[in-house]
Amino acid sequence: MSGVGFIQILKNNHSFRRLFIAQELSYIGDWFTVIALFILAGEASDNSPLAIAGVLATRSFSLAAVTPFTGMLADRYSRKGLMVTSDLAACVVLGIVLQFELLNNLSSVYFLAVAMVVAKSIFDPAQYAYLPNICTDDELLTANALGSGGWSIALGIGASIGGLTIATYGITTALWIDALTFLVSAICIMTLPPGGPDISERENATPRVVTKEITDGWKYILQNPEIRRLVIAKALWSSGGGAQIFLLILIGMEAGFGDIAAGIGILFMARGFGSGFGPMAGRKLMTNKKLQPYLIGLAVGTSGIFYIIISFMEWSNLLLLMIFISHAASGFNWVQSTTLTQERAGDEWRGRVAGADFLALTFMMGTSAITAGYILENEFLQLREVIALSAIIQIIMGIGWILFATPREKEIFNQEPITSL
Repeated sequence: MSGVGFIQILKNNHSFRRLFIAQELSYIGDWFTVIALFILAGEASDNSPLAIAGVLATRSFSLAAVTPFTGMLADRYSRKGLMVTSDLAACVVLGIVLQFELLNNLSSVYFLAVAMVVAKSIFDPAQYAYLPNICTDDELLTANALGSGGWSIALGIGASIGGLTIATYGITTALWIDALTFLVSAICIMTLPPGGPDISERENATPRVVTKEITDGWKYILQNPEIRRLVIAKALWSSGGGAQIFLLILIGMEAGFGDIAAGIGILFMARGFGSGFGPMAGRKLMTNKKLQPYLIGLAVGTSGIFYIIISFMEWSNLLLLMIFISHAASGFNWVQSTTLTQERAGDEWRGRVAGADFLALTFMMGTSAITAGYILENEFLQLREVIALSAIIQIIMGIGWILFATPREKEIFNQEPITSL
């Protein structure tokens, strides 16, 4: 990891710049649809917590189900082609749903959530595996930090503008805007260079070969503990983070930041800007050899600490700052674990490692969200108590990393040459 600057990589690496712009457009549009799905689920169920949590859980479990397969695709087929296909498929899905006016009940809302995730599930592992093909080792940390920051800024902009758009012009307009962003993103990605993988020795994709490649990917992860640890790093955060993302919707409904859609958008904006700020502000820490083995655990625990604070405070403007700081820590965890995984995994395995990474993340996120929804639906705990519970889980996970993973991580970092920004 070294010191290529954010402006420098955007100026000098034309391929990364085009990919970054395409992702920004697509990510901004994503949040128009996500906010719309939450609003639609609430309208169809009289604001049932379980029904609203079901949107996040449906998205998460659907993604978890397909990522082992889509990760394998990123090691077999053109990563650029997969990203283009993903964007175009998402655009078509939205167009069909809107053209035939299919969003008239809770089941159709869940159907759109699943369809969008399946259409987009190809993109993330392909992009994850593609990035090292267009970035040098010196650029990789900066590219991941900038990518995370860009995703977070897009979340903040998309959620806030999406919420205001829905409040002002309605859900249909917001979804058409999202469909357009997918189309423009696909056109941008078409201009990129091919970029991996090497398929010169690949067998034809028969069911037997596909099964074997997926199985081999899992064997590779399980046989390499330095990768196996990192594959669960994001899941440590999402053990409580999935619930927290869902709980932000309920807080937004209570907090009184304007119309419900606008209020949810404002809280998600704070989340997004925090997620982007954390890795960019903490980039120096990611190259500090004495701290590196601890950073993932500290980041997860810090996320939990600030949600503990949120559980006790009034819903005032200070709430936005607490959300910002907590998700700055989660963004830091995302970039640190992603960069280390990309560096340690061989190119021929990187897509399948990404698939396992997203599987762990999304399965834990869905489980966390639906559990929180079930608890609130049955009134086992109140909203603030569930917020505190999600935070305590994260703190425990962070301590677990420091106790069990940090000693092994120290061994790895002590063997690596010292680099600095």
